[in-house]
Amino acid sequence: MARYIGPKTKIARKFKDQIYGPDKFYTRREEKNATMKGRVVAKSSKISEYGLQLREKQKVKYIYGILERQFRNTFKKASAKKGITGEILLQMIEARLDNVVYRLGIAPTRAAARQLVSHRHIVVNGNVVNIPSYAVRPGDIVGVRERSKSCEAIVDSLSRRSASAYPWLEWDSNQMSGKFMQYPEREAIPEKINEQLIVELYSK
Repeated sequence: MARYIGPKTKIARKFKDQIYGPDKFYTRREEKNATMKGRVVAKSSKISEYGLQLREKQKVKYIYGILERQFRNTFKKASAKKGITGEILLQMIEARLDNVVYRLGIAPTRAAARQLVSHRHIVVNGNVVNIPSYAVRPGDIVGVRERSKSCEAIVDSLSRRSASAYPWLEWDSNQMSGKFMQYPEREAIPEKINEQLIVELYSK
C-alpha cells in the first residue's frame, strides 16, 4: 500500500474512528446516521478474525503513515526483542523521527512532520537528519534547525502547541527542541489500537 494522501474523513469512516484527530465532517456524518430512524439499513457483513487483524494493521499504518515494508521490518525487530511484542512495536513506531516531531508540536500532523524532516528542517543532537523513519533513542535531542526557526509553518504550529506535553518528551521552548526521555508506556499512547491483533496476524 502506498502512503495515503486522500481524504482523511473517508479513512476515519472506514475504521469508524477519528484516527487523524477531531474531524467535523466525520462528526456530522455520525450525527446524521444517528437520526436516520425508520430507514432500511443494509446489514453489514460479519468480519472474519483475519479481517479484524488485517484491518487493525492497516489502521496503524494509516495513523502513522508507514508503508508495508517498513511496518513488516519494524515488527520483525520488535518480535526479536524481549518483552511484549505488541507494546514494543508501538514504542518503536512512536520513536520514529517524524512521529516525535509531530508529538513535540513542531508540526500539526504526521504528514507535515515527514515533510519537515525530508526538507532538512529538523536536527537530532545538532545534526540534520532527513529520514522520517529514523529511530530516535532515549536521551536524543530533537529540534528545529537554526535557520528554520523562523519558518512560518513551524512557528504557527508551535503557537498552537498544547501545554500538556507527553510524559516521555521534554520540551524547551527557548531552544525550540525537545528531549526524547524514554520509550512511552503503553497506557500513555493515546491512539486506540489493539496491537495484540497485529501480533496474531503476523504469528500465523
